[in-house]
Amino acid sequence: MLVADIELGTSVDAARRLIAGEFRRHGIDTPELDARLLVGHALGLDHTALAAQSSRRINSGEANAISALAARRLKHEPVARIVGCKEFWGLTLQLNAATLVPRPETETVVEAALAAVDGAAPRRGVRFADLGTGSGAILLALLSEWPAAFGVGTDISRAALGCARSNATTLGLAGRTAFVACDYGQALLGPFDLLVCNPPYVVRADIANLAPEVRNHDPRRALDGGTDGLDGYRALTADAGRLLTFGGILVVELGVGQAESVAALMRSAGFMVDLPPRNDLAGIPRALVARSRP
Repeated sequence: MLVADIELGTSVDAARRLIAGEFRRHGIDTPELDARLLVGHALGLDHTALAAQSSRRINSGEANAISALAARRLKHEPVARIVGCKEFWGLTLQLNAATLVPRPETETVVEAALAAVDGAAPRRGVRFADLGTGSGAILLALLSEWPAAFGVGTDISRAALGCARSNATTLGLAGRTAFVACDYGQALLGPFDLLVCNPPYVVRADIANLAPEVRNHDPRRALDGGTDGLDGYRALTADAGRLLTFGGILVVELGVGQAESVAALMRSAGFMVDLPPRNDLAGIPRALVARSRP
């Protein structure tokens, strides 16, 4: 139906509006934005070019390309998966099937790490590790802010590490990174000034209730936090102490309602915990900072 409608000498802007309307009728959360991104991707046009060519008539091949992408979105495939990349902290990151789609709330972890380390007034380049780096989002965001820093990214998935390494190269940051295949920090020796981590934190029984964009398209092992959602934090806190310098900093992303439970795990592992946690833009406690005892 979409292909037939678009093929009738439709302009670029009319195609975009048609797709947005279809998304709206099917309950897609951000119909206008998704339509603009997908039409632009199908036509190879950025936002400026899309506006400049808004009145141009599209050909049948372009109509088919637009409709094919729209059909994928109507099946709740995330736009980032369809176009193969996502912006995070102003950086364009490539994705693959082994990586989570970076989410805006994870930028709260970057903010918390920057504030915690800047507050410590380091006199040398920061040496840090991103445990479970995925696409490299947190790792590369921090490196983009700290020109003298060196970052290590770990992941149990070699496919995810390949994606992160590629992103580091594309962004010109490969010379200040290393990538290690392991679970959290098990293969690392340290010492590090900072550890950051966005562990799997979804309660296993709740995965079935997640939005289909997440449930059906993000890698399950990047979501599954065990029966109570805390398995990743247990593994992390049990090992983090040996990896940090005295007074080193640990920053983790939190799931909704997990702040007190994660803080208790950290304290039991000998960390001092900075409370309250840092909230994301929705006001949800999202990043928790802890420090090894000096």
